[in-house]
Amino acid sequence: MKRVIVIPDSFKGTMSSSEVCRTMESAIHEINSAIEVITIPVADGGEGSVEAFLKALRGEKVYCKVTGPFFEEMEAVYGRLEQDTAVVEMAACSGLPLVEGREDPMLTTTYGVGELMLDAIEKGAKKLIVGLGGSCTNDGGVGAAAALGARFYNTKGETFIPTGGTLKDIVRIDIETCREKLKGIEIITMCDIDNPLYGKQGAAYIFGPQKGADEKMVEVLDNGLRHLQEVIQNALKIDVSVLKGAGAAGGMGAGMVAFLGSKLQMGIETVLDVVGFEELLEGTDLVFTGEGKIDAQSLSGKVVMGVAKRAKSKGVPVMVLVGAIGEGIEPIYDEGVTAIFSINRAPIPFEEARDQSVENLYFMMKNVMKVIER
Repeated sequence: MKRVIVIPDSFKGTMSSSEVCRTMESAIHEINSAIEVITIPVADGGEGSVEAFLKALRGEKVYCKVTGPFFEEMEAVYGRLEQDTAVVEMAACSGLPLVEGREDPMLTTTYGVGELMLDAIEKGAKKLIVGLGGSCTNDGGVGAAAALGARFYNTKGETFIPTGGTLKDIVRIDIETCREKLKGIEIITMCDIDNPLYGKQGAAYIFGPQKGADEKMVEVLDNGLRHLQEVIQNALKIDVSVLKGAGAAGGMGAGMVAFLGSKLQMGIETVLDVVGFEELLEGTDLVFTGEGKIDAQSLSGKVVMGVAKRAKSKGVPVMVLVGAIGEGIEPIYDEGVTAIFSINRAPIPFEEARDQSVENLYFMMKNVMKVIER
């Protein structure tokens, strides 16, 4: 065996994707130091997405002053990759950790996200990858759109920058300037959830409480998103009420599509496209991937499935290392997965196993490699 690709998801609560990559690579080289190992940390759109892309593609960080969650000035970072591509994670300036102890989705904004995008465009980016996740906002992405030139008007005919609590005050939208600035710019939005914009499974009800919303506030926020959809429908003739993923990041999914002309895409599909996974598979003998737990939900298009399907098309076998193996996974073998191994060596509680995760992964990886290299 001459070359392998290591492309795991994070093991939630234990190891980041980058840590898993390092551990797997070390174990592989202990068994055979001559094997070429290509490591690709996986970004899911949330905090750490920029870092993952930069490690995978050796890009550079760009720092700039932007607007924070409560309209305060702050410094944030995005990534610049080759081929005029920039990676922006909304968590950099609208993330939940930035408002710890003072959470209020009625007041927080995504304006800074739009500023990061604008800075990247002004520095020559022709393609933007925007990661949704880990947000403290519920403004439907209007803040980001406003930073890029969109105008929102109230009943008095005045322009303003709406937040979650004032979406209800929007009566007219003008995105002409915004679309002009984005002419010739491709925008891909990484979105790994399919929640609708509003309703019991929507942005406010499902994610609002973790952002500081009480029961009454959730209702206000949900009504605001319903109103936003109506305004979008009337002004732009776009129906985001039926858009899967519209509720991602406080409705940012809807805003990315309606205002910025983006398309929503699963995080793993974005990663595979950007790193040129199909090309990397040429001459590759084996792919290693993994996640914290594999079960029936893994069949819905997460990392393991995304990797396996593309590897299968090239005839490359896929080995999966996981923390736990759940029920209903049998169909995954038809999608390109060759074998699945649990790294846990003893039936102990997760609270104990998590402290041994790196050691256990290393041990299992070495054993798998011993069988392969025999």
